[in-house]
Amino acid sequence: MKHIFIINPAAGKGKSVELVPFIQEYFKAREQEELLIEVTRYPGHAAEVARKHSEAGPCRIYSIGGDGTVNEIVNGMAGSSSALGVIPTGSGNDFIRSLHSETDVKTVITRTIEGMEKSIDLARVNDKYFINIASIGFDANVVYNAELFKKKPGITGSMAYLLSIIYTVFKHRICSIEVDIDGEKTAMNALLVAVANGRYYGGGIMPAPEAQLDDGLLDVCLVSEVSRLKILSLFPKYIKGRHGVIKQVSFKKCKKVKILSETEFSLNIDGEILTAKCADFEIIQSGIRVILPC
Repeated sequence: MKHIFIINPAAGKGKSVELVPFIQEYFKAREQEELLIEVTRYPGHAAEVARKHSEAGPCRIYSIGGDGTVNEIVNGMAGSSSALGVIPTGSGNDFIRSLHSETDVKTVITRTIEGMEKSIDLARVNDKYFINIASIGFDANVVYNAELFKKKPGITGSMAYLLSIIYTVFKHRICSIEVDIDGEKTAMNALLVAVANGRYYGGGIMPAPEAQLDDGLLDVCLVSEVSRLKILSLFPKYIKGRHGVIKQVSFKKCKKVKILSETEFSLNIDGEILTAKCADFEIIQSGIRVILPC
C-alpha cells in the first residue's frame, strides 16, 4: 500500500509540519509499505498532488490541515479508487466531526493509518466537489468574514464565527432566489440555504442535524427572510442544530438542488467562498472512500 501525506504548512499555525518526524518514525516498522510526504506550496497544490497519485493507482491519501485542505484533496482524487484519511490540524476541522470524536492529533494519525476503509457520499455543486457542506447567503458571508477575524491574534475558530455572525447581521443583504428541489420549485427571499452531506461547519455549527454521510441524500436547510433582531435570536439555536422550531426554517432531503438568482450571491463550498448566479447541486452516492480510525 502507498501512503501519501499531504500537509498544509499554514494549518495549525505551522504545527502541521512538526508532525513529519512522528509519521516517519511510525512507518519505520512498516517497511513493506511506501510512504510519501508532500508539503503544499500554493493554493490548489493539494489537489494537484492528490490527482497525480490517484491517477497512478489506488493509494491512501491523508489530509493534514483544515477543511479547505480536505476539499482540495477531494477535488483531486474524486472518481478514483483511492481512500481519504483526515488528520485535523486546521481551525475548524468540521468534516471530521461527522466521522469520529477523537481529538489528539497523534492518536488520530496512528488510528487512521491502521483504520478501515468505507464508502461515503460525495456532493458536487456546478463543477466542484464537496464532501461536507455548501451554502449560500448569510452564512456564506459569515464564513468569509470569519476568515478575516481568524487572522486576529488570540481569536480561535469558534470565536471567529461568533464574531462574524454579529458583524454580518449588519452587512448582509437578503437573496431573492428560486429553489428547485428534485423538480419542486419555490421562489423565496432567503436568509440562507445550506446543502449538507455532513453535519457540521463553522466550528461545530449544525445546519442539518439529521444529515448522514452514507444515505445517498442531500439535506437542505432553508431559512427565509427574517429581521436583523430575529437573526440574533435564531443563530444560538442554529449553532446547536435546534433551529427547526423556528417557523422561517424548513428542511428537505433530496438528490438534486438548483438555486437561481438574478443577482450574484456568495457560495460557500467547504469553506471556500465563490460567487455565482446559479448553484446546481447533486449527491453522488458512495462517491468516495474514507478511512475510519480503528
